[in-house]
Amino acid sequence: MQTLRASKCGLSTAQLPPSILDVIDSLTKAGYEAYIVGGGVRDLMLGLTPKDFDAVTNATPSQVKEVFGRRCRIIGRRFELAHVYSGRELIEVATFRAPPKKAITSAQGMILRDNNWGTIEQDFVRRDFSINSMYYQPRKDEVLDFCDAYDDIKNKTLRLLGDPALRFEEDPVRMLRTLRFAAKLNFSIDPKILKIFTVEMTQLLRDVSPHRLYDESQKLFTMGHLNRVMPMLIEFGIWPQLFADLRPEITPFIERAAKNTDQRIQIGKTINPAFFYAVLLWNNFLAKVNSYQAKGVVSAEARAQAGLDVLKLQATRTIIPRFAETFIREVWEMQSRLLNPKPQQIEALSSHARFRAGFDFLLLREKSGDTTTQGMGAWWDAYQSMSMDEKERAISSYNRQRAKSRKKAADAPVESVPVDESKANSSQIEPLVKEQETRGRRSRNRSERPATNSSREFKPRNDTRVVTNPGEINADHPITKRRRVQRDLSKVIHGPTQ
Repeated sequence: MQTLRASKCGLSTAQLPPSILDVIDSLTKAGYEAYIVGGGVRDLMLGLTPKDFDAVTNATPSQVKEVFGRRCRIIGRRFELAHVYSGRELIEVATFRAPPKKAITSAQGMILRDNNWGTIEQDFVRRDFSINSMYYQPRKDEVLDFCDAYDDIKNKTLRLLGDPALRFEEDPVRMLRTLRFAAKLNFSIDPKILKIFTVEMTQLLRDVSPHRLYDESQKLFTMGHLNRVMPMLIEFGIWPQLFADLRPEITPFIERAAKNTDQRIQIGKTINPAFFYAVLLWNNFLAKVNSYQAKGVVSAEARAQAGLDVLKLQATRTIIPRFAETFIREVWEMQSRLLNPKPQQIEALSSHARFRAGFDFLLLREKSGDTTTQGMGAWWDAYQSMSMDEKERAISSYNRQRAKSRKKAADAPVESVPVDESKANSSQIEPLVKEQETRGRRSRNRSERPATNSSREFKPRNDTRVVTNPGEINADHPITKRRRVQRDLSKVIHGPTQ
């Protein structure tokens, strides 16, 4: 072990938020050891902005709760941890751990329970990567380095502590962490790791909970280097362990979506990790929809059932939460609504809760070469920046274009069927309906009543021509037998516009 000056490593208390300093000071004041450890120390040494800070102490979780009271909550079964709240920030406090007992490991060597407390020297051995095993005490201005981690950071080398095969067996998720750190930090992977990183080794991920795999996949999607890590998932055989029945191929759509996600993270925009799941599973969704439509299922029902089937199959690898599943299905459903919107519903559709996500999805499809979008991605993109008058003109133009398309489809030539000439002539002479059916009860009773007064028979006017063609309106046509109702206009109340 070597003790380094924090200033030599480029660390100072000015870089730390008040929340982590409050946790360290409170534990130290209570008589316990407390250090900052993990990715926060590593990122500060690399000149990066840490996502969060973790603390480690020799106090047990129950003792940590005694120090912080209601501000602390104990979580976890396999790994018992203490979550300490400082304002709106959350600090994760772990206890020094000793090597696990064989009684609490599986047949494959995976640790099932790990609440065996120990010393800082024992805790160091339990860390996965050397670059994550530096203990920083800000008040003493010192950094404890047990394994030359400082040299690994300078050389940009990703190295596992101990035997790589054993460490992967203890926790198979470390394989995902290896790829994530290599892509995020642009570090080279130690040859000892590459030697045992085989397809057979990746099979151990099947023993990991699908819930935990989903959490790890979200870290891959949100780290800001998704486009770099996606080919690595295929190269190292991780892809089939994360995605069910999904071809290991980076399509133009997936590549563009990955780049777009990274760009949004770099400029500080928020992202929804479920969005990338919608991108990955899009082709599987379309295949299911086509399969149902081929069986005669209507489009709306086919899309709904296809979404359920695809997400249910993906749950065998990573269980997507219910709210994320709802988001994915709504994004898929928005595609059909954005492609062929009704003119009177365009404005309401633009204010839909999922419009932005659905539009981004549609625009990514269009820019990646999907011709089925019919240019609607660019149309919606231009529509959002228009004024109210311009929007009305755009909707009118869209409506006219839509009507032209329908007319063109209606005017399309249809195969003519030979018709018998005699039958054709007879159909032109003989009317289809001789007398219009009355709907009202009084009219129906009146028509069924026999005529008693022949003098009230209808007489045509002098200027009315009586035609003999049954197809035309003559004296015997039912429409001429309607009773004219004289309206008394003196009783009509005229409004201000009349």
